[in-house]
Amino acid sequence: MPYLLFIICSLFPLSSLLSQSPIQKKIDALASHPDLTHGQLSVALIDIATNKLIAGHRANKTMIPASSLKVLITGIALKKLGRDYRFKTELAYDGSITADGTLKGNLIIRGYGDPTLGSHHFAKAEPYDIVLKKWTDAIRQAGIKKIEGYIIGDASYFSTQVDGRTWLWEDLGNYYGAGAWGLNFHENLYHLDLQQNGKLGATPPVVTVRPSVPNLHLINELTQAEKGSGDNAYIFGAPYSYTRFIRGTIPVGAENFTIKGSVPDPPFFAAFHLMQNLEKAGITTRQQAASLYQLEREKVSIGKTTVINTYYSPTLREIVKETNLKSVNLYCEALLRLLGKTEKGDAEPTRGLEVIVEYLNNSGLPAAGLFLTDASGLSPRNSVSAQHLAAYLSYLKNQNDIFPDFKASLPVGGKSGALKYLFRGTVAENKVFAKSGGMDRVRSYSGYVQNKAGKWLAFSIIANNFTGKSATMRKEMEKLMLAFCQ
Repeated sequence: MPYLLFIICSLFPLSSLLSQSPIQKKIDALASHPDLTHGQLSVALIDIATNKLIAGHRANKTMIPASSLKVLITGIALKKLGRDYRFKTELAYDGSITADGTLKGNLIIRGYGDPTLGSHHFAKAEPYDIVLKKWTDAIRQAGIKKIEGYIIGDASYFSTQVDGRTWLWEDLGNYYGAGAWGLNFHENLYHLDLQQNGKLGATPPVVTVRPSVPNLHLINELTQAEKGSGDNAYIFGAPYSYTRFIRGTIPVGAENFTIKGSVPDPPFFAAFHLMQNLEKAGITTRQQAASLYQLEREKVSIGKTTVINTYYSPTLREIVKETNLKSVNLYCEALLRLLGKTEKGDAEPTRGLEVIVEYLNNSGLPAAGLFLTDASGLSPRNSVSAQHLAAYLSYLKNQNDIFPDFKASLPVGGKSGALKYLFRGTVAENKVFAKSGGMDRVRSYSGYVQNKAGKWLAFSIIANNFTGKSATMRKEMEKLMLAFCQ
C-alpha cells in the first residue's frame, strides 16, 4: 500500500518512525521555534522514487494553506481539461438586421468563463481595448450600423455564486477577491488613483477610476499614515453592489497612489465598455447596456442568436503558468467552476470541489480530513495537511502528460515568482520549484526540490498562528527548503 506510512504516522509520532536525519532535525528545530509556541506546523517531505515520507512534522494535521492550495486545481485542471484547452467568448445578436444596417434586436457578449478576457496583466492575453476593437470590427463586418436593442453581457454559463461563500468581507471589494463570473472582463478589476499629500491623518482624494465603472459610488474614509507605511487600504463591497467604502491608510507623499478594486458586475461592465466603443466608432446604440442577470429579473429574454465572432483565450497551460507564478485567484476560481460544469454539468463551486476530492480518491491519494471551500486558497475555512499536498505533488510528478507544464508553472528558486529573490547563490538556486501561500498568520510553501544526489522530493510546509513577523517565518522556511536540497 503506497500510503501505508502516512496511515502509521497518524497513529505514532514521526520521531518514533523516522531516523533523526539532518533534515528531520531541522524540521524539529522549526517546530520548536519560539514563534510557533502558540501556533501549528505541518511538514511532509516525500521521496518521489519510493513514494515514502522521509521526514516531516504532524504531516496529517489539517491547517489553512492559503495560496499553496492552487497546486491542486491547476494540476487537476491540466489533467481533466488538457494543456491546449481554450476558453471561448461569443459575440452574437438576436432579431434581424435590416437593409440599412439596423439591428432590430440585442447584441450579446456570451461568456464561457474565460478569466483572461481583456486582461492587461497577462502578456499572453490581449488587453481590453484590443478585444473591444476586434468586437467592434466584427459588428461592422456583420453590416450593423445601428442597434435598437440592448448591449447584453451574458454570464449564465456559470452560476451567480461568483465569490467564495466563506471569503472575508475585507477581501471582497479588492481585486484579489473579485470572484469568477461566466463573463469576466479586465480581470474584473479597476484601478483607483488617489492623490497623496503631506498631511498625516488627511484623506487623500480620489483622482480617477480606470477603466470607468458606471454607477460606482465610492465612500472615501482613507487616511494617510507615515511615509513608507505602505498600502494598507481596503475597499469594502459585495458582488452586484455598487456602494464601496475605502478604508485603511496609504502613506503621505506627493504622487498618485494606486490601489485596485473589484468590479461589482463584470458582465454589465463588459457590455457598457463595448457600447461606449461602438458609439465612438460611429455605430449608434440606445445607450442601454445591461447584464443578462439584470434583464431576466425584468422579464426580458434573448431570442434565437446568430454568432458573429468567437474569441479564444490563451491555452490552459499558459493560464496555469500565469496562475501559479502570479497567484491569480480569479483564474483558479474560473477553473474550479469550469471543472464543475464539464464534469458535473453544474458550475456551482461546490460541484467543482467534488471533482477535486473525487480525483484524489480515484487516484488512491489521501483525502480524509480535507476541507475545501474554494480553489484559490483565499478562504480561511480551507483546511488541508502537508500530507495532502505533498502526496498529490508526488503523484503528479509521474504524470508525464502534464508534469512538464505543471513544473513550468511553479516559481523557481532564485529565478521567478515568489521565489525570485530566495536561494540566490546557494545549492537551492534553480532546484526549488514551489507555490507559496500567505495571509494573516499563515505561511506555506508546496512543491518540489531536486537534491544534490539528483533525487526528486515533493514537499509541503504549512504554518498557522505564528507570532512575530511573516518575514521571519518565511526565512525559517527558506532554511528548511535549502536543507531539502542538500
